[in-house]
Amino acid sequence: MTATSTARLHSLARLYDIQPTYVDVTGARRQASTEGLLGMLRSLGASLETTAEIASALRERRQQLWQEPTGPVLVAWQGQPAVLEVRLPADQADRPIDCTIRLETGQELTAPFRGSRRKTLERARVEGREYVSQRVELPANRLHELPVGYHELTIEIEGRSHGSLLVLAPVKAYRPTGNDRARKSTGTWGVFLPLYALHSATSWGAGDFGDLHKLMDWTARLGGGVVATLPLLATFLDQPYDPSPYAPVSRLFWNEFYVDPAAIPDLRHCVPAQQAIGSPRVKEACAALRSASLVDYARQMALKREVLEHLAASMGQGAPRAEEFRRYVQSHPVLQDYARFRAAGERFRAGWGQWPAGPRDGVIGDDDLDQAALNYHLYAQWVAHEQVSSLAEQASRAGEGLYLDLPLGVHRQGYDVWRERASFVLAASGGAPPDSVFTKGQDWGFAPLHPQGIRRSRYRYVIEYLRHHMSLAKVLRVDHVMGLHRLYMIPRGLDATQGVYVRYRAEELYAILSVESHRHGTWLVGENLGTVPGHVNASLARHEVHAMYVVQYEMTPKARPILREVPRQSVASMNTHDMPPFAAYCRGLDLDDRLAMGLMNQSEADEERRIRGTLLQKLAALLRRKGFLTGENPGAAALLRGCLALLGASRSPLVLINLEDLWLEAEPQNVPDSKESRPNWARKTAHGLEAFSALPQVTDILRLVDRTRRGAPTGRRMARGKRHR
Repeated sequence: MTATSTARLHSLARLYDIQPTYVDVTGARRQASTEGLLGMLRSLGASLETTAEIASALRERRQQLWQEPTGPVLVAWQGQPAVLEVRLPADQADRPIDCTIRLETGQELTAPFRGSRRKTLERARVEGREYVSQRVELPANRLHELPVGYHELTIEIEGRSHGSLLVLAPVKAYRPTGNDRARKSTGTWGVFLPLYALHSATSWGAGDFGDLHKLMDWTARLGGGVVATLPLLATFLDQPYDPSPYAPVSRLFWNEFYVDPAAIPDLRHCVPAQQAIGSPRVKEACAALRSASLVDYARQMALKREVLEHLAASMGQGAPRAEEFRRYVQSHPVLQDYARFRAAGERFRAGWGQWPAGPRDGVIGDDDLDQAALNYHLYAQWVAHEQVSSLAEQASRAGEGLYLDLPLGVHRQGYDVWRERASFVLAASGGAPPDSVFTKGQDWGFAPLHPQGIRRSRYRYVIEYLRHHMSLAKVLRVDHVMGLHRLYMIPRGLDATQGVYVRYRAEELYAILSVESHRHGTWLVGENLGTVPGHVNASLARHEVHAMYVVQYEMTPKARPILREVPRQSVASMNTHDMPPFAAYCRGLDLDDRLAMGLMNQSEADEERRIRGTLLQKLAALLRRKGFLTGENPGAAALLRGCLALLGASRSPLVLINLEDLWLEAEPQNVPDSKESRPNWARKTAHGLEAFSALPQVTDILRLVDRTRRGAPTGRRMARGKRHR
């Protein structure tokens, strides 16, 4: 390509929110390949197939944007003037602009007001016509009259009207005050465990909502305020099969795999369901599932579904709660649509991309599904919602409230992509560029949100899934929070090294998060680990979205001291579900994994082991200076105890403790980018709930952290007094 063609290609890419260049982990500036840019442009809807069409596609895109007087969404921050960019033909540049705002309640301001302080930003000649871009400032005193929320802003110029969504939001997301907390202290603490990995004497082989109730009770008795787990959203456990909690069928519905049948009130009145649970066949199957070290999702779901199907059928046979069930279904039309989608998938035994034309394109007829399957999915979602709601009530009574995890993506064959396909980039997948750990880059497989598509729909789908979570969660973790700003996307047919970054309108997404967090009283945690540009962390701080502080990420060879002080606005932990447990980290078992996966060679692994040993020595020295460690040559258990005491004494509002670390588990729950070579999302804890809740090494450390959270000195720190605070 010529220099002119390359420049035009980069200009076209930027008009589609694509970044032609980016800075990699080494600080070097990288330029996206021509193939990556062309593939991504096509994926986002640009009209070009070859480099010869770049010039015409650029003209078409510029004309499209300049002929749009206003964008579909405008953000106004409380107490600040709203700035609206208006694009007009040059001969209309001095015409009056009248603005009217209709509140989301339907009420309209008594009198329209005129935009003021107009300033020309840019002039352009597009296809023979002159245009100007103007900055129009809406007065803050009039915006002050509006409630926080979503309003309709209409501008009128020479009798022509153009509408935008006006999001009026607090600058800072919701955060609880001291009076909101169950107890005054330096902060609270909680435990983390994937729900599928949790198991008890009464579960069917993997954890369920009943087990989560028990874990919450136990944690609260020890003084903890939070139980964190992975996303609890519906997944494909039939065809297509994908149990990953980060590849849900939908971000709008819960996973019936976790329903506790014994807690369903309808069981008392349904003899067939009672007979199924009590049958030798089911009892033997459950015993086999409980004894296995890995979760057998398909077999367990089949057993549980058998019971749920009996209960669903009883709703049509005069069951005591049948009318309540009917009212719930009628009041949730999206549930009806979802249940039809799931039932059709079972009829066709394939993802929606392989369905016949009618249902594939969004119209599912009665002949495309089985009525019993439809009723099952309606009923399963009803009882799942009841049980998650019960967890939320219990969590609010006992501590900080329910902690939920919002995944970055959804399964590309799932309900959300099928129903909201204009909001997704169907011909690309989300991922990450090559870095020092994943040298080949990562392709996560899911269809990313379409930056222009979600704006054109005024973020309707985004608001829906946020409300689904925040209606119950008092703490919401936003996975890969950098995705509010940009996401690495890989066009179909290319490998992960040829992806490009695509930009989102971060301020619009932060505004929506802020509105919803205040409406629901939910405080936010943004997962900002890995290679994160500085402006992302600055935005988190500005909007008071809590960051994450993870000890294993914080330790780097050049850091002095080895661990920086835990920031006040961050959630602190030792590791995450995507990282090796602390004992494995100390032994370098993750380096063995990376070597086996071809992500490093032997000499690189040896060098990493040397660095790891130095890091652990520096960590031990820091803990001794702080008074949280005694003795020489400490093992993983002593280092872990010292680190958790250090985190407990920090300013963090929440310290999360991976329960598996406490008995020195060495196997990870997930090894990123390992595909089918590792038992990801399936490994159960080495100890059941009844066993680990009585282990001294578990309860002793949790009580230690509880004391440090309450401000009580511990160990040598108690003896040395203020000098070590």
